[in-house]
Amino acid sequence: MAFAGDTVRLKCHFKTFDEQLFDPADVKLTIYDSNKQQIEQITLTDTNKDNGVYFYDYVLPMNQSEIIFEFSGVYNNKPILVRDSVKIQFSK
Repeated sequence: MAFAGDTVRLKCHFKTFDEQLFDPADVKLTIYDSNKQQIEQITLTDTNKDNGVYFYDYVLPMNQSEIIFEFSGVYNNKPILVRDSVKIQFSK
């Protein structure tokens, strides 16, 4: 669990069915609230990539108890995406 207002590093690595890392085109990070309503969308570049792993340092909102994050892109003209969530608490 993470704290509201804290910065977390969201990470994703895209792999083929053969477990090979690849770089999709048009990589985006979309943040949703717990009701699946989009909060924001960020376009990622090579500055958001380290050794094949895409990342983004995100400040957790103060008014949410959870966020869902989605890394998406296009590979071989087909969409690819990965989703996960972060539970947020205000204090200990």
